[in-house]
Amino acid sequence: MSADDWKRQAAEQALIHVRSGMKLGLGTGSTAAKFVQLLGEKVRDGLDVVCVPTSEATRAQAASLGIKLATLDDHPLLDLTVDGADEIDEELRLIKGGGGALLREKIVAVASNRVIIIADHSKRVDTLGAFALPIEVVPFGLKSTLGLISDMAADAGCTGSMTLRKGAGTQPFISDNGNYILDCAFGNIDDPESLEDALKLIPGVVESGLFIGIADLAIIAGPMGIEVLSSEDSEFELDV
Repeated sequence: MSADDWKRQAAEQALIHVRSGMKLGLGTGSTAAKFVQLLGEKVRDGLDVVCVPTSEATRAQAASLGIKLATLDDHPLLDLTVDGADEIDEELRLIKGGGGALLREKIVAVASNRVIIIADHSKRVDTLGAFALPIEVVPFGLKSTLGLISDMAADAGCTGSMTLRKGAGTQPFISDNGNYILDCAFGNIDDPESLEDALKLIPGVVESGLFIGIADLAIIAGPMGIEVLSSEDSEFELDV
């Protein structure tokens, strides 16, 4: 089986938790797109849900499938968000933002009663950091923000190169929120909590791709089958 097959398997298992009448958050990225595709099929069969997308790309996909869409202003509290991740560790700490939607993903996830992360087995890690950490920053004062990130990350035990993500041609990638993304190759992040706390102190940092204490359940598909990770306070029934 391929990575695409495993992503679809994880998405299928997450769909078990969706019920008519729910208000859902829809994640961004290749794995989340599998879930949106399957959800669209269920909607065509009569499933009644209303969904808040985490990116313009997800919005376009969901709209093309006839999924009813809304905003967090319409529905400030969601029942469930299903999203992917770039890395997942044993404690359900995540790195997200490879698709550049980390700010909206975090806003929607925190506005949800429950969060399911779906992934193929390649995203499962012992220690976060092999995937460069995305950090969304405002364009104003970029060099100053870069220096502060370097200093504050070093205080949290993290050093490495920081690269401004490129979009079309030589232009910087621009997030849906009009901001830049830095990809920070810090290597092993031994204390993600300390790094996240440090980054929050920097005015030019909008949000980091560290998702800590947010996910309730991770469904990870691979050659050995389905692995389920659950947070200690999760109320999910593990029916996968």
